[in-house]
Amino acid sequence: MKARPERLSLLQYLLLTAALLAAMCLCVCLGSVNIPLRETLAVLGTALRRGAAPEGVSVPIILRVRVPRVLCVALSGAGLSLAGACMQGLLRNPLADGSTLGVSSGAALGAVIAIAFGLNFPSLPFAGTTVMAVLFAFGSLALILALAYRLDYSLSTNTIILIGVIYSMFVSSAMSVLVTFASDKLKSITFWTMGSFQGSTYGNAALLAAALAVCGTILCLHARELNAFAIGEDNARNIGVNVRRAKLTVLVAVSVLIGVCVSVGGTIGFVGLVTPHMVRMLSGPNHKRLLPASMLSGATFLLLADLSLIHI
Repeated sequence: MKARPERLSLLQYLLLTAALLAAMCLCVCLGSVNIPLRETLAVLGTALRRGAAPEGVSVPIILRVRVPRVLCVALSGAGLSLAGACMQGLLRNPLADGSTLGVSSGAALGAVIAIAFGLNFPSLPFAGTTVMAVLFAFGSLALILALAYRLDYSLSTNTIILIGVIYSMFVSSAMSVLVTFASDKLKSITFWTMGSFQGSTYGNAALLAAALAVCGTILCLHARELNAFAIGEDNARNIGVNVRRAKLTVLVAVSVLIGVCVSVGGTIGFVGLVTPHMVRMLSGPNHKRLLPASMLSGATFLLLADLSLIHI
């Protein structure tokens, strides 16, 4: 009887993986120009084997436009959903997500500054908005943790949330001032802050994959600690959890992951808030199953949302 839930859990993972692969294929095939599935698979297979690319208009559409975009969307969805599940478990707040700490607001401020002043870094393989968003995300994380540590050595949940809210309000005001003085860039700034994966590159996908691999591994290894936080910090400390170290590690990993995701796709908040709740109804509250399932579901959810947006 004990092996049955594990089989069901494995079946759920297989179904979620199949749904993700199907959504990726669907997003590559469909668009302003619909491409047959057989032709899409032929192009992708030839590219993976590094053979001679077949001739046709669909080749550059698939390899240069849609595949980088699909990879970035899937990786961002996985990262945002994973961050949301971890923050909800850490803070014991069902309305929390990866942006609760205020790092996403800092990343958005960096991107807005890059757009407003036309900043570019020719020596780096990323756009100026990506570089500035990552830098401001890390700077915001350092500032928020320094303030929280100075006000409360134990890094209590209430202190972290309060500082995150105040910082987000300050950043929003700063962005409003920048928009006022850069009215000629208003369209570009608004377009970016609404979230968009237009112009995604393989470099962006590699950056997202690296961040998800490192931060995702760290967060999944702390699933036991996240389970312990469900019974309260004091009780978690009594059963042997180093509450301060676990909290700091999770916050840093989530913030880095959110900063990279925002730097590529803009501010997308609903994935990290909604997806973990849907997954929790299937996998239960155990973070050892919840976190991997959230990544798969978040990737699929954002892919379908992006596909729906393209066809509206």
